[in-house]
Amino acid sequence: MLAALSLKTRLPQLNVRVVYSREIGIIGVGEGSTADLPNHLHGFLGIDPGDFHHRARPTWKLGVHFEWGPRPSFDYTFTKTFVGTAPGLPRLLGYYAWDNCDSLDLNSALMREGKSFKRLPNGAPFLGRNIAYHMENADFVAALEHYAIQSGVLFTEGKVSEVQSGPDGITALILESGEKIAADLYIDASGFRSELLGLALGEKFESFDDALFCDRAVAGGWERTDEPVLPYTRAETMNAGWAWQIEHERHVNRGYVYSSSFISDEDADAEFRRKNSRVTKTRVVKFRSGHYPRSWVKNVVAIGNSGGFVEPLEATALFVISNACRALVYALADSEFEPAQTLRDCYNRVVARMWEEIRDFLAIHYRYNTRLNTPFWEHCRHNTALHGAEPIVRYYEENGPSNAFACDLLSPESSIFQLEGFYALLIGQKVPHGRVRPLTPTEEQTLADLRARNTNEARAGFGVADSLALIRGPLWRWTPGFYG
Repeated sequence: MLAALSLKTRLPQLNVRVVYSREIGIIGVGEGSTADLPNHLHGFLGIDPGDFHHRARPTWKLGVHFEWGPRPSFDYTFTKTFVGTAPGLPRLLGYYAWDNCDSLDLNSALMREGKSFKRLPNGAPFLGRNIAYHMENADFVAALEHYAIQSGVLFTEGKVSEVQSGPDGITALILESGEKIAADLYIDASGFRSELLGLALGEKFESFDDALFCDRAVAGGWERTDEPVLPYTRAETMNAGWAWQIEHERHVNRGYVYSSSFISDEDADAEFRRKNSRVTKTRVVKFRSGHYPRSWVKNVVAIGNSGGFVEPLEATALFVISNACRALVYALADSEFEPAQTLRDCYNRVVARMWEEIRDFLAIHYRYNTRLNTPFWEHCRHNTALHGAEPIVRYYEENGPSNAFACDLLSPESSIFQLEGFYALLIGQKVPHGRVRPLTPTEEQTLADLRARNTNEARAGFGVADSLALIRGPLWRWTPGFYG
């Protein structure tokens, strides 16, 4: 849906058709995103935020609340918390966060207080652009289908029984009905099966199994009663992996991502239920972590799970999809719909780098989580390959959360997480570095004052339910061009 909508919205001269089957359905778990998704939906695609909130009914997400490592918990926001600065403190805030990394900026204080937005002097919520969505998948897909139809995308319901191919790629799809569908370009959105790129074209899949050991998830949830809607995704350390919690208005979505090499499906389900007594029905989802280094081969572009997948520890699936869609639009427009091989090669490198950085970032979550001493976590601490995160970790260990040579470590233009993300997980997990020192009394007082200001402002702010009720009300007006 996102690929079809992106192509038709930005390149309206294209004839775009979606072939799908409602019998196959969707993965019905809660979706979390990064702050890139609202900007893609409302900026790049121009979807009206008010209408989207009415149809998809998303809730707000300020970041991830980690029950991870030696601290009771820590928060990773979509703002510059650890590479930020504050008056009276000459170094980055990350240097002062060793003993306490709470409420260093307003968003981390909002998360701590369970609030979503600060309150402006006129009583309205301040909606920044560094905020993401939680959505129920079925509602999200239904909304995207509406916008796709509205934009002129054609839909053909049916199952593909045969894929015909030749020297230049796919030549036609044959449906069970006998209908033959031919196109110039095929978007493989067939999920884990990768029907076109992986099966029909035989492209080689690259596993991430030396860094990411989980391969299954047991998913469940419960209907919400009177508990508050929290403005973050919760990530909780479990015996053989971790559990997510995604907040919806009517439903709380929970799941346990685990390694089948260290726990059986039955024992994982039992551990999950011990922690979540309100869970009713559960189901197991199997997956493999990795990607196709070439996601655009001949006349096939794989987008979504057909091109790669990693567990939803940082909710990156929709980020990759949105960025791949934008890159494809730019490539087709720039080449006037005649993409050369060198352009496809560039596209493949860009998408591959996204997957590789996500792998490297997630590896830090596993390598340095000292919360539990179970066989799984002992294995992670000794065997998780860091790949491209290795130089970032070594720099941090010697220099602390410095950004003096940030450009040499990560590209500010293309990095997904930036140094902020890597430092948030390294500091949050209390990975030692060479610049830890006791704070002076002046620094302690400055930090105490900073935290108090952030906490007071957060406590006076809007909760998720209150802010959603306000923006859905008749008096709310979105600022034109808010998302660019």
